[in-house]
Amino acid sequence: MPNYAQLERADLCDLLLEVGPDAPTLCDGWQTADLAAHLVIRERRPDAGPGLLIAALAGYTNAVQRKVREKNSWAELVNLVRSGPPFPLSIASIDERMNTGEYFIHHEDVRRAQPGWQPRTLPPALEESLWSGMSFMTRLLLKSAQSGVVLDAGDYGHYEVKKGEPEVKVVGLPSELLLFSFGRLEAARVSFEGDPGAVSQLKEARFGL
Repeated sequence: MPNYAQLERADLCDLLLEVGPDAPTLCDGWQTADLAAHLVIRERRPDAGPGLLIAALAGYTNAVQRKVREKNSWAELVNLVRSGPPFPLSIASIDERMNTGEYFIHHEDVRRAQPGWQPRTLPPALEESLWSGMSFMTRLLLKSAQSGVVLDAGDYGHYEVKKGEPEVKVVGLPSELLLFSFGRLEAARVSFEGDPGAVSQLKEARFGL
């Protein structure tokens, strides 16, 4: 099976070079150069990693990210992303597990921020890979939901993220449900089933890390 983490990484880097360092993304306040710098420090600066998850440490992480962006040319920055993480994170099985979802999401962060974008038709194996990695993460991402939440990916399966009544079912392909879970609601092609008030609350909630 292809290493989809590597394929998404390569396609993202090609797109970054195409749109340039100042193009918009779906990440609030980030242009493409900010996103590229984020990916570099995620893989190459473990000292800055905790600030990606812990708000009290975010200032240091932001400073490191800004420095990485400023000290590298655009071509150098994209090349750092393209070359991937150092050993042992570069081992194919580790790279696939850690980075398939990450690079799919950020590839779409750039794609779907551009005018006239259209959803891709992804290989079923990639959809399956994204779905298999979602269970633990979605519990964390959607913990602030006020209702029960079920993700329904059709033939790929369904997953109860949070118990509760009323219950909202979010329906879509695994790739779209992943984007929804990471807070890309406006760009995700998903539909909702359930109590209208609970659906409205779920749409207005802020998800993601």
